[in-house]
Amino acid sequence: MPGVSVLAPDLPGHGRSKGSGRGAIGEYAGDVVSLLDALGVERTVVGGHSMGGAIAQVMAIDHAERVAGLILVGTGAKLRVAPAVLDGIPSDFNATVELVVDWSFGPAATDDMKQLGIKAIGETDPAVLLGDYRACDQFDIRGQLERIRTPTLVVGGTADRLTPLRFSQYLAENIAGAQLEIIEGAGHMMALESPDQVGAAVDRFMAELP
Repeated sequence: MPGVSVLAPDLPGHGRSKGSGRGAIGEYAGDVVSLLDALGVERTVVGGHSMGGAIAQVMAIDHAERVAGLILVGTGAKLRVAPAVLDGIPSDFNATVELVVDWSFGPAATDDMKQLGIKAIGETDPAVLLGDYRACDQFDIRGQLERIRTPTLVVGGTADRLTPLRFSQYLAENIAGAQLEIIEGAGHMMALESPDQVGAAVDRFMAELP
């Protein structure tokens, strides 16, 4: 939307960022805060999808003064990872990547979307990816949601198999004043499957911020 600057960082060990990745969600949250410090950004709206949403929640709790708003897409206050993924990454990486991608997309996703997903995840170091999934599997801040006081938008898809809609509903019910946007028919990768709907929800939320 006009007048909004967007920063989309690659976490350590991901994309174009070097490093070995982190072992806990809180460590990634610290990395994002360090980036904001380096850029001289004192306060901003923080958005995250899946593990990124977990990072955003931790920032809103542990670094509340830095977070002007919170956008949580396809995530939860507790994230469990299937044993097939945790065991499969070290034993059969390629097959596990294909399994994760299959679970990630809804029924309306195209083959091109899935192939791009396989390519993107497959380019991540297996050790980094396993560390991410282990960090997600250990993540549970259900008892701390009442500490989140920033304006919050929660976006969930009805066909999300990795973080089912009830995860989003739980967040909306337990974060004071949170708004819930439900994307019908969208899977976990709802921002790719239904970009117009997700984008419109974010635009409305941003326009309403003080």
